[in-house]
Amino acid sequence: MAYHGQGQKVQRVMVRPFNLIFRYLQNRSQIQVWLYKQVNMRIEGCIIGFDKYMNLVLDDTEEIHSKTKSRKQLGFESRLSMSTFCLFHH
Repeated sequence: MAYHGQGQKVQRVMVRPFNLIFRYLQNRSQIQVWLYKQVNMRIEGCIIGFDKYMNLVLDDTEEIHSKTKSRKQLGFESRLSMSTFCLFHH
């Protein structure tokens, strides 16, 4: 349990990765993928598919360079292997 504000209890719940990916897929949420070996680059897009190994297929993807703040359109569909990314967020 964690406490938030004036004694209000906030319960933290662990969400399974497949459930989280599936929720982003259903909601067509825009996500940002942090790449494992290229720490200054992010990939942003909508999840349109994934498999049991958590490989992702993204739609409307952009490559974002954090140092230069530049964006490059990658295309309609991009595939990412689980071994190339370590984290993604909404």
